[in-house]
Amino acid sequence: MNIGERLKEERVRLGYNQADFAAIAGVAKTSQFNYEKGERSPDAAYLAAVAEKGVDVLYVVTGKRASVTEGGLSIEESEVLNHYRAMPGSDRIALRRMSSALAESAGRYAINSDQ
Repeated sequence: MNIGERLKEERVRLGYNQADFAAIAGVAKTSQFNYEKGERSPDAAYLAAVAEKGVDVLYVVTGKRASVTEGGLSIEESEVLNHYRAMPGSDRIALRRMSSALAESAGRYAINSDQ
């Protein structure tokens, strides 16, 4: 996977379309398209802007995820999150369903029906 593909993966993970993501980063939609196609590389200002919205810039640039323990997660939470990030999309969906069902059965989580 190259930088453009990882950048697109992060954009999709965060739920943005190309136009909205470009606006967040202060670039034209065509620039966003070119970054994701690998025809151009984003600069530091762009990367700083998207990092503010949750993009793992280390992952985009190097292909290696940033350590999640820096964000105040416990070691166990960090381990689960790192495993989740390494899974393909279909497994992520299954894991979210399973974890939601387990939390609901323990009476510690309720699905918000407004969403």
